[in-house]
Amino acid sequence: MKLGEKIRYLREVEGGLRGMSRALTQQELARAVKMEMKHAISQSYLSQIESGARPHLTNTTRMLLAKFFKVHPGYLVDDPEGYSSELISDVQSQEDKYDLWLISGAERFQRDPDVSEALLTIARHEDSRKATVLLGAILETPNLVDRLMQVLKPHFEAGSRTNSTTPTAIEAAAGRSLLS
Repeated sequence: MKLGEKIRYLREVEGGLRGMSRALTQQELARAVKMEMKHAISQSYLSQIESGARPHLTNTTRMLLAKFFKVHPGYLVDDPEGYSSELISDVQSQEDKYDLWLISGAERFQRDPDVSEALLTIARHEDSRKATVLLGAILETPNLVDRLMQVLKPHFEAGSRTNSTTPTAIEAAAGRSLLS
C-alpha cells in the first residue's frame, strides 16, 4: 500500500471514530492536527502526499501524523514492492504441501486412472484436508464404500473387490500414511 492510500485510509477511520460516517476531508484533518497537536500541516501538503506528487513525508510530519492517528511512524511509508499484509497461516502452508503430495501421488498412480483422478480431485478441492477426513469417515463406516460406489460409480470395475474386507485401490491409497 502506498503512503497516500494509507493517509486516505486513516482519514476514513478517523472520520468514523469521530462519528462522522465519512472520511475526514484533508482540510478537516489539517484543522484537527492544528487544534489538537498544536502544529500546522497544510491541506495542499496532504493533497500532494495522497496524490503521490510528494512521495515521502518529512520526519517531523511523519511523527506528527503518527501521533495524531495513533499509529507507529513506520506505518507511514510506502510498503515494499511485493509486500502483503495478509498472514499466511501454518495451516494453509501445510494444506499446500498436502495438495502437492496428493498431486505427486496422482502422478505415481497414473497407470490406475481411477486412483490418479481421485487424488487429483481431492487436491483440487477447496479444503483437501476436510475432503480427506470425510473419506476416512466413509471408509470407517461398514459397507458405506460399497453402497456409495453402487450409487456414484455403478460401472466401476477396475480394481474393485467383491469381498468388502479386501480394500479397493482408493481405500488402499487413502489408508497409506499421509505426508510420508
